[in-house]
Amino acid sequence: MKKIIWTASVILFCTVTHAQELYVNTEPASNMAAGSIGVRMLSKLYKMKYNNSFSGYRIEPELMLGAGRRWMLHFAGYGSDMYQKTFRVEGGSLYAKYRFYSHDDVHEHFRMAAFSKISVIDNPIQLQVESKKMIPDGNGGFTEQVSTNSYKNEEFDVDGNNSGIVAGAVATKLINKLAASGSVSYGYRLDNLNNKIEQGLPLHSVNYSASLGYLLLPRKYVNYDQTNVNLYVEVIGTTFPGKGKSYADIAPAIQFIFKSISRLDLSYRTQLGGNAQRLSSNYFMLRLEYNLLNVF
Repeated sequence: MKKIIWTASVILFCTVTHAQELYVNTEPASNMAAGSIGVRMLSKLYKMKYNNSFSGYRIEPELMLGAGRRWMLHFAGYGSDMYQKTFRVEGGSLYAKYRFYSHDDVHEHFRMAAFSKISVIDNPIQLQVESKKMIPDGNGGFTEQVSTNSYKNEEFDVDGNNSGIVAGAVATKLINKLAASGSVSYGYRLDNLNNKIEQGLPLHSVNYSASLGYLLLPRKYVNYDQTNVNLYVEVIGTTFPGKGKSYADIAPAIQFIFKSISRLDLSYRTQLGGNAQRLSSNYFMLRLEYNLLNVF
């Protein structure tokens, strides 16, 4: 009985103090509880530039481990139909985060963490799109003409599009119902499996993010069965040193947390500006997550 009460208290405490920093498109400096396991299923619907329609779909199953008081690990897989006509597995990634600084006070805290991610992806470097049209054959009839167009993707995206390594730091500040977070990282593009990087494609990138989260509901906590509603806005960008190319996106989101152990995220990400070539700069995102505490 004491263990049940203690666990419930921990859940409630984490919900009250951390809910508004469970960002949808980025990770905060805080970690999940030690000894816990989380599972996620993320779906993205992309507006592809080659046909100006929401025709690209990707899923990202993910396993999260609270490896210790300071360590957190993520294992993710990727699958989509963005580079081919049928859905296929694209690859996977490993993410690790180490929280090296924490200062807690009443209704506020400040955290800093270092993180790294490596991704191995089996996708083409360019998107090949086949198009067909009917042309006159000179004899009063028509014949089908097939052509293939190539679309270069300069975007640095280790979540399904290309292989790469990322390393950086993130800081998160929470005061009452508002949480602010910022990150900066260095990224290095690697060859995709069976597809080498094309000449001229940016290899080095500087990535950054700025995130705000606000706890909208409940206005007053009674117990951990209450549903949390959080609002977010995040700015996420990448610049390629020496290439004169960059892009920056904004991603508003809403989040629902149920019984302090499961959540539903809804987000829309769109480009604010930039000149890098991308296959898509708009997508809708839906994510479901469930957490198990005190597993190991």
